[in-house]
Amino acid sequence: MSLKRQRRVFPFTAIVGQEEMKLALLLNVIDPRIGGVMIMGDRGTGKSTTIRALADLLPEIDVVAGDPYNSSPTDPDLQSAEVRQRAESGETLPIEPRQVPMVDLPLGATEDRLCGTIDIEKALSEGVRAFEPGLLAKANRGLLYVDEVNLLDDHLVDVLLDSAASGWNTVEREGISVRHPARFVLIGSGNPEEGELRPQLLDRFGMSVEVRTVRDAELRVQVVDQRTSFDADPEGFNSTHLASQDALQERAVQAQHLLPSVQIDDDLRLRISSVCGELDVDGLRGDIVINRASRALAAFEGRSEVSDDDVARVVACCLRHRLRKDPLEQIDSGDRVIKMFCKVFERGEPSDRSAFQLALAG
Repeated sequence: MSLKRQRRVFPFTAIVGQEEMKLALLLNVIDPRIGGVMIMGDRGTGKSTTIRALADLLPEIDVVAGDPYNSSPTDPDLQSAEVRQRAESGETLPIEPRQVPMVDLPLGATEDRLCGTIDIEKALSEGVRAFEPGLLAKANRGLLYVDEVNLLDDHLVDVLLDSAASGWNTVEREGISVRHPARFVLIGSGNPEEGELRPQLLDRFGMSVEVRTVRDAELRVQVVDQRTSFDADPEGFNSTHLASQDALQERAVQAQHLLPSVQIDDDLRLRISSVCGELDVDGLRGDIVINRASRALAAFEGRSEVSDDDVARVVACCLRHRLRKDPLEQIDSGDRVIKMFCKVFERGEPSDRSAFQLALAG
């Protein structure tokens, strides 16, 4: 499968390190129901670069030509009301390929910019739904990225999370209502030094990952060399990674097809819920997300049965942001989650969490 480059974007497979972040993003692409990713970490650690690279990696999607909502030609749940009416009337819908949308939400965005606006005067005078779509419409079937999400107005975060959870955006003004599909992978990033999200909002993100500045001198040199090579000759640099990009894209597409047949046995689901219960996690989102993420990981690796190791590799990302924290405690690194996993799954406690995860990945 050949990747069509429309933008000069740093290739996903060329990104050095940050394996936890890359895996979480890929799993959410395989199964968007996981609920998105919150990426917290230092400035300059490649968060934005990685997310743009992910969008560029994904294969093109078929959309109804001329539709502002990226409506699917075949799935009614991903169609605007107008497209659905046309399909039900028997019209043959024109189809065009389109790159998976990647939408950046600026910090200063208003609710109208995000959700869209209704021209009340035109609606009343001409009797038509004069709706100007917003960023949520543009992000349908794609990725919506919010940098510095911890600085975003809480009301806008609520709107984002509601749309991401329901897959729909509803705009109501003066008794006029417009509803359109808004199914996207929500990705937020931020620096914990600049403020944290409210726990009830953080809980709504499916997964949370921490990124740290690379300290190893050789890896830092490798990152600098990669970036320098890309800036000097983007097309040449991308061509050297085209084969690995194609292979990863194909692997992700195959995982999407395999996902519905992936099974997770009852004993494993019981132990997952035991970990959540022992950690005193509020609600059931943690249980659900671990089940979905571990199934997506099994599918990504071409297996139809979830293993203990699949759970081990995703459990920290799924639970670390759901733990109750002491006010004096620093951001939880996931050590408590890993220790509880080892206790419930009867494994020896690791002395180093990163070494534990690397061993599983290897």
